Amino acid sequence: MVKIVWTDLSVFELKEIFDYISLDSKRYAKNQVEKIKSKSQILKTMPDIGRIVPELENSETRELIEGNYR
Repeated sequence: MVKIVWTDLSVFELKEIFDYISLDSKRYAKNQVEKIKSKSQILKTMPDIGRIVPELENSETRELIEGNYR
């Protein structure tokens, strides 16, 4: 099983997503953040399912799409 590492930037951006959506609804903001976190757990058992991040060109760094967010 692989280890998922959230960078400081990723944590900051997740908070930014929450803050932006919560301007309209804290409930939807919380749901969206939970969806993003939940989807990332797929990588633990299927690490190759994510797309290689094009701008990083590192096959060990993957990304998933959840709604409008990657």
